Amino acid sequence: MKKYQYISTMTIAGFDPSGGAGIQADIKTISALGCFATSVLTALPVQNTMGVRTIYPIPYQTVKEQIEAILGDIFPDALKIGMVHTSELVATIVETLSDYPKMPIVFDPVMVATSGHKLIKDETIQGIVSTLLPIADIITPNLDEAAILADMKIETVEDMYLAGKKIKKIGAKNILLKGGHLKTAQLTSLFFSEDDEIYEFHFEKYDTKNTHGSGCSLSSAIASYLAQGKSMLDAVTLGQNYVKEAIYQGKDVIIGKGNGPLNHFFNPQKLIKNELVN
Repeated sequence: MKKYQYISTMTIAGFDPSGGAGIQADIKTISALGCFATSVLTALPVQNTMGVRTIYPIPYQTVKEQIEAILGDIFPDALKIGMVHTSELVATIVETLSDYPKMPIVFDPVMVATSGHKLIKDETIQGIVSTLLPIADIITPNLDEAAILADMKIETVEDMYLAGKKIKKIGAKNILLKGGHLKTAQLTSLFFSEDDEIYEFHFEKYDTKNTHGSGCSLSSAIASYLAQGKSMLDAVTLGQNYVKEAIYQGKDVIIGKGNGPLNHFFNPQKLIKNELVN
């Protein structure tokens, strides 16, 4: 009898009890795209669609042990890392991963809240740049996060080009710079590849508040496509198309009183599996 193994994608991220973002959005995205989702919890926020009330941290030793438990049992075909809010957490994740074989890593550098407030300290940003960027195969910053990494204001597409080049110089291999906050008729994103090519993407903007968790979902989608063996450019392209359609399919649905979620399961796929070779 033939034996098979599911393609798996792992997420290291925080919790969202309202189900729209964080580790819940990651698991939904990974599952919708046909991969088996495993997860490591880094923080326990108390939040809903209207905002975050408080955040309870997970002990660093607990994060380390969660990573070890999963990597020692269900080794992932790709990994997504979400918000890392302290330098100690950055060090814990990087040091623990260093004991295991390399897998494709997607890092979503969540640094700024929707309100514009910085979520992490400068020392954490320094730790991200010096230790996490070197092991990440791609990062997916929005304009606020890219502005912090590039140390400049970003107000135009031309600024995006300059910022991406500056971020490449500090150690990022591949960058998907998301321009959703630009006041333009279309949504523009730029992909800066490891071989110094730049690709420009344009998407229709929808009149909806249901975009909560779109960044989490995008980084998880890219990781899921990398897990399936797609090239980086294909994973970036397919991941963006998935999120665009998930937003469209959920744009008129009312969930909660604030910013609603995407429709992750608009086109669910069966779990993808590879045949095991003895």
